[in-house]
Parts: sequence; C-alpha cells; structure tokens
Amino acid sequence: MKTNLLLKLVKPFSLTISLILMWCLSGVAQKSQLPELKLSNVQKVSRITGTPLKGEQLPSPNNTAQNYDVGGTDLGIFWQMKGDKVGIFFGDTHGREFIAEKDGKGGGNGANWRSNVLAFSSDDNLEDGITIDSMALDKNGSAREICAGGKTNPKKYNTSIPTAAIRVNNTDYVHYMNIYDWAGGNGRWLTNFSSLYASTDDGKTWTRKSEVTFSGDSKFSQVCYAKKDGYIFMIGSLSGRGGPGYLARIKQKYMLDIKQYEYWNGDLKQWVKGDESKATIIIPGPIGEASLLFHKKFKRWIIAYSYDSAYDPNAKSKFHAMVYRDAKDIIGTWSNLKILAGVNQFKGLYCPYIYPLKDTGNELYFTMSQWEPYNVFLMKVDISLK
Repeated sequence: MKTNLLLKLVKPFSLTISLILMWCLSGVAQKSQLPELKLSNVQKVSRITGTPLKGEQLPSPNNTAQNYDVGGTDLGIFWQMKGDKVGIFFGDTHGREFIAEKDGKGGGNGANWRSNVLAFSSDDNLEDGITIDSMALDKNGSAREICAGGKTNPKKYNTSIPTAAIRVNNTDYVHYMNIYDWAGGNGRWLTNFSSLYASTDDGKTWTRKSEVTFSGDSKFSQVCYAKKDGYIFMIGSLSGRGGPGYLARIKQKYMLDIKQYEYWNGDLKQWVKGDESKATIIIPGPIGEASLLFHKKFKRWIIAYSYDSAYDPNAKSKFHAMVYRDAKDIIGTWSNLKILAGVNQFKGLYCPYIYPLKDTGNELYFTMSQWEPYNVFLMKVDISLK
C-alpha cells in the first residue's frame, strides 16, 4: 500500500522533471539552430572609376579620367549625406596619364598625384552601376585633394588616406590617417596621426579639425562608422592590416569633443569615457580597411574588411580575401570569419566599403578596389538568414 502510494507521488514528479529536461534540451537545440546571416552570390556590377580595359564588358557610366582627371584610384568610401545623396572618398589618385597595366604591375602611376579625392552621387538605382554627379574640383577642373597629403609636408607626410566618413547634425566628417611609411612590418603602416576634416556646406569646402586627433599608435588609427540610437559607433584598429578591432561610441553632439568619446571594455563590461587605453578587443585581427552597417531588415551589425592570413597567427591556411562578420549586439559576440570574396574570384581585391542606403532589402552593395587595374568597382551580394 505504501509502495503504491509512493509510486503515485513519484510518477508525476518524474514526469515534471522529464518535461523540464525536454524543454531545456529543446531550447538548446533551437539556440544552436538559430539562422545565420549569410552573404552569397557576389557579383561585379560596374566600374566606378577609370577607363574600361580592352574587352571589358562592365557598365562604366562615369569616365572619371576624362571628366575629373581621375585615371587610377582606390577605396570608394561611401557615406550618406543629405537625403539620398552619398559622398564617395577615394585614396591615392593619379590623372589622365595613368596606365592600368603598366609593366604588368598594379598600383598608381602617372601625373597629378593627389592623396585623396571626393565624388558625389544621387543615383540610388544601382542595378546598372552608380553614376557620379560631380566631384570636388580645383580651379583647373581636376578632382582636388581634400585632406592635406604628401605634397603639403613631404619631409614628414607620405600621404593622407581617408578611412571612414559620416554626417552628423548637418556636418560631414571624414576620418583619415596621415601616413609616413607603408612598410611598418607585420601588416602595419606607420602614421604621424589620424584626425578629422569637416564640411558644413555639403562637401564644397573642408577644414581640418585638430581637436580630434589620434596618436600614431592609436587603436583608432583606422575606423569605420555607423549611427544607431543617438550614437555614432566606431570600430577602430591600428593602421594597416595586422591589428584587431576595438569599439568606441560618441554621442552625436560630442563628435568634436574627444574627451567625451567612450570606449568599450569587455573585461569591465562597461563604457569608459575619455580613456582609449581601456578599449579591449571586440574582433580578433587581422583587420584591414573596414566598413560597418546595421541592417534594419535582419537587425544585424555587419562589418566587412580586408583580410590577409599572413598576419593571422591562428590562420589554418594561406589566403587573401574580403571578409565579413555579423552580430546581433555590437558589444556582443561576433560571428566567425566568413568569406565575402577571394582573390581566386577577383585578382588583387581589397577594401569592401558598404553602400549605406541599401539596408532594408535582400541585397547589399559595396565597392571593391583591385590593385590591378588600380580602380574601384561596384559590387553586390545577396543577404539572407539561413
């Protein structure tokens, strides 16, 4: 009688425990099977800069060599300006005499070298490429240098390279690094400093903002920007392609007050104001030229960047590629490294800069530079959760 009573009491209890265990295991299974963000089917849409090569079939709407004295260039950093207008910053630029396949080598050559130039576009139909409306020009009608580069102080400056740009409260800002040596070792480029230029007239004129200046060994020598929830989020790295990623945020009203910049410390699990040294690694290196986007449809952060396994002590194979990672929370766990495109697809590729206005659909657009023919191309890729 006592045994039967005990069994009657134990069975419901055992059943409850079993149901709890099944629910927990089900939650684990569901968690492990959460859909993963995937970028796939990468395609070259059009040429943005330079002159088409013999036999090239891509759309080429801009004729930048003839129209703006931009024959060879790289980067193509997008940011949203007023409305649907975007700015596009390019790096070291050479003029009409540039030869894309000179001596079988990539990179720049020819006259009228400028450290950086700037284009504007209001074309948001990117299926057939992106049309440049205009560029910031000098008195001779050539695209002019915005951030003072190597010609300004040739004994100290090699060049000045834009790394990111953003519009804040009707002012456009570009972050740039002032380089004195490209051969720093272990993927490093050596900088005198990094700083900002700003424009309050929609990109017509620009002024150096020295109150925001990062040292030559700063964790924010190169950055990428994105806005969300009243903040500008900034992921930075040492100059070059060898270092890891760090995170900062800035309230928009404090863009020019570097003492108000807040740095994420993952050990303390908190933001630390005004002390860059407290920034801890959020993305392992090596990270090259990077861009950042919060995708509104999929509610994921996406960072895309240049990657070279030569600077990765944990690399299991040798490769060079444009890669990406994603995260639900910018201070949370970022995904493993994923390939966006490799050199087997596009020779000499680097610098994936995401177009910011296509953040609600199933396709992302971005620029890709190629060392040969040292020009910039528009790319697109499908985005999904699988």
